[in-house]
Amino acid sequence: MMLNTVTDLMTADPFAVSLKASLKDAHELMREKNIRHIPVIDDHGILQGMLTQKIMIAKVMGIMATFGANALERKEKYTLVEDIMATDFASTQPNKSLAEVAEFFVSNRHGCMPVVDKNNKLLGILTSSDFVRLAAALLS
Repeated sequence: MMLNTVTDLMTADPFAVSLKASLKDAHELMREKNIRHIPVIDDHGILQGMLTQKIMIAKVMGIMATFGANALERKEKYTLVEDIMATDFASTQPNKSLAEVAEFFVSNRHGCMPVVDKNNKLLGILTSSDFVRLAAALLS
């Protein structure tokens, strides 16, 4: 198994949501696909932000604390992903060395990095789980 670059390990064409998707849409996607990170893209596939499970849980807890559990579904429908997504995050390019990206993950305690081309178009996603699976394969 020869893995050298981000392309060799990333998940290509990851699940993503649009800027105008609702928190409810993102919540359902995370639950149905068992994922913890969702890239947020515009109509041209350009990466605009990241929605993480941590951000989503914080927002859901805030809604419940403020409005009660009965209002959760309604409030999730009217909360846009673009209003809660992270815009300050690291991304990487497909030709970047896996060793460099692994070091970044360790040093910065990141759970994922979207993979983009030179125009910031979303190509894939690389997660800490990808590195754990790689380590497990190498150890067996």
